[in-house]
Amino acid sequence: MPRGQGEPPAADGPGAAGGRGPRVAVVGGGPGGLYAAALLKRLRPEREITVWERNAPDDTFGFGVVLSDETLGGIEHADPVVHEALRSEFVRWDDIDIVHRGVRHTSGGHGFAALGRRRLLEILHERCRGLGVELRFRTEAPPAAELAATHDLVVAADGVHSLTRRAYAEEFGPSVEEHRCRYIWLAADFAFEAFRFEIAETEHGVMQLHGYPYAADASTVIVEMREEVWRAAGFAELDEAGSVERCAKIFADALGGRPLRSHRSAWTNFRTVVNDRWSHGNLVLLGDAAHTAHFSIGSGTKLAVEDALALAACLEEQPSLGEALAAYEAERRPVVASTQRAARASLEWFEDMGLHLAQPPRQFAFNLLTRSRRVTHDNLRLRDARFVACVEREFGCPPDTPPMFTPFRLRDLRLRNRVVVSPMDLYSATDGLPGDFHLVHLGARALGGAGLVMTEMVCVSPEGRITPGCAGLYTPGQAESWRRITDFVHRAAPGTAIGLQLGHSGRKGSTKLMWEGIDEPLDAGNWPVVAASPIPYRPDSQTPRELVRSQLTDIREQFAAAARRAARCGFDLLELHCAHGYLLSGFLSPLTNRRTDAYGGSLAGRLRFPLEVFDAVRAVWPQERPMTVRISATDWAEGGTTADEAVGIARAFAAHGADAIDVSTGQVVADEHPRYGRSYQTPFADRIRNETGIPVIAVGAISSWDDVNSLILAGRTDLCALARPHLYDPHWTLHAAAEQGYAGPGVVWPEPYRAGSRRPQTGRTDAPKPRLRLGD
Repeated sequence: MPRGQGEPPAADGPGAAGGRGPRVAVVGGGPGGLYAAALLKRLRPEREITVWERNAPDDTFGFGVVLSDETLGGIEHADPVVHEALRSEFVRWDDIDIVHRGVRHTSGGHGFAALGRRRLLEILHERCRGLGVELRFRTEAPPAAELAATHDLVVAADGVHSLTRRAYAEEFGPSVEEHRCRYIWLAADFAFEAFRFEIAETEHGVMQLHGYPYAADASTVIVEMREEVWRAAGFAELDEAGSVERCAKIFADALGGRPLRSHRSAWTNFRTVVNDRWSHGNLVLLGDAAHTAHFSIGSGTKLAVEDALALAACLEEQPSLGEALAAYEAERRPVVASTQRAARASLEWFEDMGLHLAQPPRQFAFNLLTRSRRVTHDNLRLRDARFVACVEREFGCPPDTPPMFTPFRLRDLRLRNRVVVSPMDLYSATDGLPGDFHLVHLGARALGGAGLVMTEMVCVSPEGRITPGCAGLYTPGQAESWRRITDFVHRAAPGTAIGLQLGHSGRKGSTKLMWEGIDEPLDAGNWPVVAASPIPYRPDSQTPRELVRSQLTDIREQFAAAARRAARCGFDLLELHCAHGYLLSGFLSPLTNRRTDAYGGSLAGRLRFPLEVFDAVRAVWPQERPMTVRISATDWAEGGTTADEAVGIARAFAAHGADAIDVSTGQVVADEHPRYGRSYQTPFADRIRNETGIPVIAVGAISSWDDVNSLILAGRTDLCALARPHLYDPHWTLHAAAEQGYAGPGVVWPEPYRAGSRRPQTGRTDAPKPRLRLGD
């Protein structure tokens, strides 16, 4: 019988007809669908469960399956029979080998478990049959609508190309993104000694092998490369056998000259699947039908099995089907989102692996191991302290010194560590005049141990302010107030540098204080705003006036005048703000610069005015003091600044004398769609650094000292700027040193605070643990 929109089955639905138990249809006989069927039948033997699988029982794509100890623990708890069968089949290993330019480095302590995918399916087939699940192989499932009308629950586990998802696309809201690499699943008839990554630099481009054992005499081998490399190498013209032979030849060293084999293997592009909703009525998505995560973090089968565990548990725990499906999605979605973020970071690292090939082999290996941001410096040190110590020594870390506390030099400025307090707008100035709040804010963070403390964006004119509360440097009184702050920092926190970020609000000016309504126009007292083109930031924003040539000259001179004052104020570094949609950023982005004169059009035209301003500032800024430039490396919007253009922008500023690029993203247009997540902006800094050789500052949800150590040691950035962690804890860097047991010259506790340099004692955590569990 048909279901209402989003309604669970009625009590007298299909399962009640003729006194039968609830009817469950599972579409797709992969590990996720089979395990869901087995669990649902084991929990409720009265359920009538049918699994439809279009392929034969022994047909499978891919060869080995990797499962984590966490997943195995869930299986053991839910179904000891399946767990015992799996446990006896697993091949386990701890090491990862990374071979780069003929050098192999091994990192241990990683703990993998794998078995053949075919054997996994056999175990699940046996379990399903033993429980009474009906398995229909070589059989297309009936249409989803038909199954929904005749069953109480339909589990769509029909993979990345799910027909169920496609039939209900409007209800599930799927998004499928195809990525830039081609890959093929193959196998070798021997067991690798470890999980192996091998890089081949061919005349056509970079190729990589991912290999791991799944039996005593067999390994999975995945060969991957960029689409353009795949085509240049002629793989598009080869049949399956030809591709297998060519791959074996390219990676002959890794394979010891042995052949590869395939089973209906084909080159494909990985697709990331995301759905707005995972259920509709009595239909629910599971595994790759609901979400995919790149194979380089080995999570596809793991996620599907964990989905099955959660779905079965929620169906037991919740009073109705609708509540159960909602609980299932609520439980799994955050886990899947986190995994997909890690998987995206991993796949993008491999897509752009060419950026890192020039790194020393051991640092390259560390970079590869930490690519997803799930394995970190500290985590890897616990697994293999010797390997990490070797990477640190080659990087130049002094003995017993974490990477974040190694010094860094920009011109004559020596930063004693790699931590930057990111610019944070305080909206607490009066007529542009910084006051006691600025002194306490910047002073506290300077005392907190960071190598460099940055001011908020300091505006070059009253009209260049974002809000009435923004600070400026366009009057002698403002300069005196800033001098008071720099004097305090240099006197009270010797060795800490203080930098000034200089900017103009452009079309994002004349708005309310952040906590009164961010980006909202002032209710009264508005001043006119200007921009590259007359395009308002939001529909309710003021329309800016397009700047004419004489106004451009005036603003350039305002920047130069502010820079002269900044030099006299004693700032150690000056940063030009060319990001986040403010005036200079507005010239750089094609979404906000529609000019047809010499200051618009091509990237060179859009760069013209920001470079003129940079040159004017650099000319008056002391030569021994460094200048940096903050850019938005992407607008997170279609038609905006591209990654290639961001590299070009960085190169242009460096050619004009910029000492480092502070790589941020977005806030250029209001209708942006950022991909938020931990350290989500660092890949842009990574690309600029490793493609151009220009020092970079990474920003964006870098929240732990472990992240800072990881990013720096991997060579993805030179400095890390943190904002919110420093709002939470002004002494973040001091505490990072204490938590790592570091007491060297990279961070100095102020004398009055020295007694706090050890972590305070807490309550006991060593109480005896219970040994016995009594029954009810």
